[in-house]
Amino acid sequence: MKAGLSDVLMITGRNKRALEDHFDRAPDLERSLELKGDETRLDAVQHASGLGPIHYVRQGAPKGLGHAVLCAKQHVGNEPFAVLLGDDLIDESEELLSTMIDVQAKTGGSVIALIEVEPSQISAYGCADITTIAGEDYVQVNSLVEKPSVEEAPSNLAVIGRYVLHPAVFDVLEETGPGRGGEIQLTDALQTLAKGEGDGAGIYGVIFRGRRYDTGDKLSYLKAVITLASERAEFGEDLKTWMKEFLG
Repeated sequence: MKAGLSDVLMITGRNKRALEDHFDRAPDLERSLELKGDETRLDAVQHASGLGPIHYVRQGAPKGLGHAVLCAKQHVGNEPFAVLLGDDLIDESEELLSTMIDVQAKTGGSVIALIEVEPSQISAYGCADITTIAGEDYVQVNSLVEKPSVEEAPSNLAVIGRYVLHPAVFDVLEETGPGRGGEIQLTDALQTLAKGEGDGAGIYGVIFRGRRYDTGDKLSYLKAVITLASERAEFGEDLKTWMKEFLG
């Protein structure tokens, strides 16, 4: 929403009803808070459901990220769109998504987010082979390699879960067969666009140097909770004081 995207589609799977419930209205709770005159908590409860229209589509079967993106084709139509992976947490104070939207509008292609990682860690990520562009703060992506070995990696630039894609990716995904892990890989479709020509061709990268947490990793998840909680105005100072006492 902060980046100006007011229409949200969530691709969900089995046992993910908690997502829909979280962003739904809670009339009983709202009424109770209203009767108590607790405007602060009432505003907090209503915030999530007032962000904008949120839609949901079930993926049906775990056929990979590429298939999940393809599930959005009818909703998106012929417009550029952003893909945000839920386990990649980036604080709302960062300007990454806004920057990527600007780069997509400028280039007419698709844009991926990249981070620099230790070379020894690159095998856990998709990796980008890039060419710098003189005078620009984004790069041209020549090719993508999914989880390469350290020896085969073309760089230490890892793909993270933020994309701004041209709708041409849908046609490519429809022709993309199962790849690594027997799933339809978004990386394979982007590889095709990177080497293609015409409308929607070309992949570009924005190198992100802000704070990002992989909440699919247990330790990173805990770091995210503690870091962001310590910055909250209502209890951050108390939390930091407690942590100092706890660590002795």
